[in-house]
Amino acid sequence: MIGAGAVLAGAAVLPISRVSPAAASGQPSWLADAVLYQVYPQSFADTNGDGIGDLRGITEHLDHLAWLGVTAIWVNPVFPSPFTDAGYDITDYVGVHPRYGAREDVAELVTAARARGIRVLFDLVAGHTSDQHPWFLQSLQDDTDSRYVWATPDQLPPDGSLPEDFVASPGPREGAFLKNYYETQPAINYGYARMNPDEPWRQPVDAEGPKRNREAMREVMDHWLKLGVSGFRCDLAATLVKDDPGWVETGKLWGEMRAWMDENHPDAVMIAEWGDPATSVPAGFDGDFFLPVNGPGDGAPWKSLWQDNPYFGADGTGCAKIFVDAWKQTEQTIGSPGHILLPSANHDGALRLNNGVRTPEEIPAAFAFWLTWPTVPTLYYGEEIGMRLIEGLPDVEGSNGRQNNRTPMQWNDGPNAGFSTAPADELYIPQDPDPNRPTVAGQLADKGSLLNFVQRVIALRTKHPELGSGGAVEVFHDGYPLTYLRGDRFLITINPSREQVTVDVADDRLAKARPVEDSGVRVEGRTVTVPAFGYAILDLG
Repeated sequence: MIGAGAVLAGAAVLPISRVSPAAASGQPSWLADAVLYQVYPQSFADTNGDGIGDLRGITEHLDHLAWLGVTAIWVNPVFPSPFTDAGYDITDYVGVHPRYGAREDVAELVTAARARGIRVLFDLVAGHTSDQHPWFLQSLQDDTDSRYVWATPDQLPPDGSLPEDFVASPGPREGAFLKNYYETQPAINYGYARMNPDEPWRQPVDAEGPKRNREAMREVMDHWLKLGVSGFRCDLAATLVKDDPGWVETGKLWGEMRAWMDENHPDAVMIAEWGDPATSVPAGFDGDFFLPVNGPGDGAPWKSLWQDNPYFGADGTGCAKIFVDAWKQTEQTIGSPGHILLPSANHDGALRLNNGVRTPEEIPAAFAFWLTWPTVPTLYYGEEIGMRLIEGLPDVEGSNGRQNNRTPMQWNDGPNAGFSTAPADELYIPQDPDPNRPTVAGQLADKGSLLNFVQRVIALRTKHPELGSGGAVEVFHDGYPLTYLRGDRFLITINPSREQVTVDVADDRLAKARPVEDSGVRVEGRTVTVPAFGYAILDLG
């Protein structure tokens, strides 16, 4: 969740180094070869008929993910919560909300997933709790409790106004607390990097409250890692320490977390929701996403692909060079132990590849790029079948416009597309009403479907390390068609536009190239002609 206070402007290389065995040896973690799949649990599969997805629903569909080639799943929060922000307002970090199941269901999911070669990642929401969390309820009763950022009445403006992002105490403690996103999400106190006499409520990072909170988060991580979870996607990772120019103190905090994990759980990973791998990976994260905000150009690498006059747009007016250059610069900064993760969408973005502008015939070209570029591909549930972005859905649990891509997973042509046996009006979010909506079952039966194409390309990526995140890449052309060589073996050419395009490739092996995946690309000498929405993966031998 990229929220208020998370507006970051470009990379800052922190004076922090990873101390993990992987970094020290220059060897990447298991994340290097991962295909990550995001499961929004309440929308994935419902096994008890209450209209809301649950942990057993994920377990029951692991065979689908294993067949697809997924090696890790990131599950959004399943913890106890009043759901003012769809579970990102937590009341118990080490519990499971009954609507999702119980602790035993987590253990069963982890065990069943590992048996299929799939690791499970949970969300670490370290920046805030619910205002119903016992920590906050205790803080309301104790004026000396510094677990949260509190301003006393004498520290507040005399005119009765509140500083930005502060919320009046609901009592009995007087004063106001700092929120992190919604008013129901009080910010956990990790201190401020700088003191300011105009804001006397600030505490340093080594004060009792911040130290206590860092220890508490290690205990939370330890709990789930001992249960078999393989790591965490860390929510709002850039924002824990407040007023932190260059994120120096924030980097130290995560570096401490990383060092603790390396000592106690060396195989576990931390993935940042930061949006700037050049900053977050040197701070201790195994990887970070390119996101619509933060990092170079405030999300420009991601936006240039999918959103703002995107390269993957039929008009053919986008620019792949923005992404390519940002990727290259970031890779040079983070080095081989770190990873850039590339999603097309997530639960926050209110976007999908099938967004009402792109048509289904445009999507395979996007996957041909996405699964052959040297990043860690991160699939949001349902992208593999081309699920649609649905406009006009009701707000659900604080979704605030983000519900458009949170519709239930579409498994088959049964009631509710196989998501739930509940009455349609009792579903967590309404199902896509289109009678021709794509389903897993329908696409499995069609060899030419998007689902089968995605599975084949993932299998190809898994079989040939040249196509993975560690393989070399040489870009021949960053216009239309985007054309690049992976590992001095596979030539990939991608044309997301509605017009046929050509490119000259200076490689004499083209004449004997073997098409591995091909939508009608022609090779004549050194000239490659790619049809509208076309793509090819060519094995040069």
